[in-house]
Formats: sequence, structure tokens, C-alpha cells
Amino acid sequence: MSAMRVTQADLVPLARGAAVLGGGGGGDPHIGRLLAERALAQHGEVDVVPVESVPADACVLPIAMMGAPTVMVEKIPSVDQIATALETLARYLGRTPTHVACMEAGGVNSTVPFVAAARLGLPLIDGDAMGRAFPELQMVLPTLGGIQATPMSIVDEKGNKGVLDTIDNHWAERLARSATIDMGCATIVSLYAMTGAQVRDNFVPGTLSLCLDLGRTIERARAEHHDPVRAVADRLGGRVLHTGKVLDVARRTATGFARGEAIVEGLGDQKGSRMVLHFQNEHLLAELDGQLLVTSPDLIVVLDTDTGEPVTTEALRYGHRVSVVSAPCDERWHSPAGIELVGPRYFGYEVDPVRFDGSTSAA
Repeated sequence: MSAMRVTQADLVPLARGAAVLGGGGGGDPHIGRLLAERALAQHGEVDVVPVESVPADACVLPIAMMGAPTVMVEKIPSVDQIATALETLARYLGRTPTHVACMEAGGVNSTVPFVAAARLGLPLIDGDAMGRAFPELQMVLPTLGGIQATPMSIVDEKGNKGVLDTIDNHWAERLARSATIDMGCATIVSLYAMTGAQVRDNFVPGTLSLCLDLGRTIERARAEHHDPVRAVADRLGGRVLHTGKVLDVARRTATGFARGEAIVEGLGDQKGSRMVLHFQNEHLLAELDGQLLVTSPDLIVVLDTDTGEPVTTEALRYGHRVSVVSAPCDERWHSPAGIELVGPRYFGYEVDPVRFDGSTSAA
């Protein structure tokens, strides 16, 4: 696979596809796209390079927005804030970064790295540390590979900044979450500094390319009057679980997360059925009439039934006609260590993991 140059026009389908992989989380894709468009207009297009082409000794600095998606909608970061987070970590490490990377393939966190890459004139890696979005800092494949989250930088919109150096990745999440709450529930962080060799071993390759392709798939299905929901399910190798109308959403911001449940009442041939979605930034469980259909770590994606547009957890509203799609995650998440890190029991749901197709996880 060769490098691709991402233009402002590419950011519309890319952000749409990123919101699909976000599984309801990862922050508002519209905000991230606007930030990235402005950065590319000011600083030029961004080269996105394949994981396998990154030199083994490269200095790779991932960057992300941390906090509750409901707050991120109102506290939009600046280009300077995003660049400062990466520059602060580089200065602490005493290294010159060679590449920028995404921590997660979801919403704003697939587009914020474009801002840093454009501003600093660095290439962006076509991959991420999850293959989807998860709500906590330690919930990445590099954790399974023994990579340390810290040192990590954290910057707020007021100009406060700091560096954390913790004993393990769970403590990085705990202390960064506390700081983020004090900073107004939305910060920019740079963490998991890696070499190119570590990126090749611990990243999901090709996720930005997949985001772009998913966005274009939705556009193409609409233009050709095909079902965009089915097109997304087919592209991800998943299945359509349910179609209906949002009956109720119970949403609250607690401990720096957007937590809640959404009830989707079936329409058409699914009339009379009821799906309950449980989310913590991202959708984590989907139940249909009391039967558990799929859980984290596999993807649960909510799409507008007519347009195929992904619907984030903070955008779910009463009366919205939506379809719910399940899709497989990177297989490494179904290892025993992966299930321990991101399975339903970690989030407080006393159930065993269920894969996207209804089968039981091998773990």
C-alpha cells in the first residue's frame, strides 16, 4: 500500500467513516472535520503513510482529545492547543517527532491528528491503536503489547499543560481523567510515544483508509439509491441487528464520561420489538427484547436509517429513525487479556462477551 495525500475534500467522507468506527463515541466528527479543514487550509495537505512503511527507529507521537463527548461539542479545541500537546511531550522526551498517529478510529480522534500533522508538517500514520473507539486511555492494543502510556502531555483550552509519568497505564487513565475533569471535562493529550517497530506490532493498520472508504461507501449507496445501512454492514463484514425509532435516551455525564441507555422501538417488520443500547461514550451492549445480541469489544454502530449517517451517543434523540449494526473488532481484542481490558465485565455489566454474530467469545 502506498502513501495517500489527504485533501480538505477527503475530510468529509473520512470523518463520516470515522464516526462509523467510533461506535457512537470518539467525539463529534463534525467538530473534528472543521478543525482539520482549517488546519489543512492554513498549512497544506497531509501525507498519510502505511504502517509498514514507517522506519523502525521513527519517533511516533499519537494525539487525541480526552473527555466527555457531550462537553467536547461545546468546548472546541484550537489548532494551537492540539499542536501544543504534541510539542510538550516531544520537549519532555527530548526527541524530534517524525510521525503523528491516531489513538482511536472514531469521531474527532480520527481528525484531530490531521490538525497536528498539518501544523507541524509531519506525516500521519494510516492506522490506530484500537481499530474502533474505547472510552479509557489504557484500552489500546499497545497496552496488550506492554507499551507504556506515559510520559504523556495534557493541555486544556486555557493554556494549562502538564506531563504525567505513571507506574502503569491504568494509573495514567485515572490521573489524566481527574485532571481532565478539573480542566473542564475536555483536554488534548499526547501519549504512547512509540518507535516505528512498536507501531507495526501494536497498531491496527489501514484504519484511516477504511474511514475514507466507509464514508465514500455511504455516499455512493445514497447516490445509487441503495440501502446505505446495508452497505456499511457489508463493508465491515457485519450485520444489521435492528431498525426502529428512538423512544427514550437516558444520558448523564459522570466521572468524565457520557453514560446512559437508549431504547429503540422496532418499526416495519420489527414492530413490537424493543432494543436497549447501553453506552459509556461508546455503545457497549445491545439487547433485543431482553436477549443480549452483542457486547464490547465488537462494534455496535447506530446509523440514520434513511441516509446511513452515523449517529453518536450525544446526538441520539427521541423520534430519530435509526438502524443498529454490529461488526467484528480486531481479533486481538478477543484474547483473554483483551476481554479483561475491554469486555463487558470491565464496564460493570455482569455478562459474558457476545460477538457481533451472536457467538460466544473464545476467551
